[in-house]
Amino acid sequence: MERQISACRTRAIRLSALLLASSLLTPHAALALSELKQIPGEVSEDKKAKDVPAEEKPRDKAPMQIPMPDPLVNKPARDAKDDTVEDTAPAAPVEVLSDVSKIPKPVARMRELIVEAAASGDIERLRPLLGKGPTQTQVGEADADPVETLKGLSGDPQGIEILAILLDVLSAGFVLVDKGTPDEAYVWPYFTEKPLASLTPPEKVDLFRLVTAGDFAEMEEGGNYNFYRVGITPDGQWKFFVAGD
Repeated sequence: MERQISACRTRAIRLSALLLASSLLTPHAALALSELKQIPGEVSEDKKAKDVPAEEKPRDKAPMQIPMPDPLVNKPARDAKDDTVEDTAPAAPVEVLSDVSKIPKPVARMRELIVEAAASGDIERLRPLLGKGPTQTQVGEADADPVETLKGLSGDPQGIEILAILLDVLSAGFVLVDKGTPDEAYVWPYFTEKPLASLTPPEKVDLFRLVTAGDFAEMEEGGNYNFYRVGITPDGQWKFFVAGD
């Protein structure tokens, strides 16, 4: 009897094992495996495929341009009229004269008379040449005696120094000033019409025959010759013998 019960149990265990194996091998079991729940945080393959965007066609882009730098100095806009620069005519070159034979005869004659009087060493010989009244030579105050005024300008009582200066001035080159006007005159020396900065080395030698280096340095501050000068009008009148600018 016990043998029969044991045999039945054995057959029952074998039958259960066969049924279990059969269930695992059926398509239904495979479908059940696909229905297992996903692990939290894991994205399904289908969802990944849907979320990935299709590859876009590259668009044509304009080439990158580097911006130009701003100017270092921003100048304000100006009107067109501001751009117009007034034309300034350069100063006409000074014509230095040296040939006395080419000037009007009255001028040459008066110069010759002054030179002769100054070379004599007698300042009184200038008196008849200095004129009187409206035609009196300008040497200082209009009402003062011109000879006495010249003596007062000299470093000695007899006026010898001023006579020597007069000779030196008339021995230099000269210029014609204010041509065509009532003030037209021949003026000695020519330095009166030339800026000191424009003098050439030979011209500076001529100037240093009249003035010292110290005098020249003082003149440079003003830029102009300020020593003695002589003026004679075209009709032969001795117009002035003065110093200054």
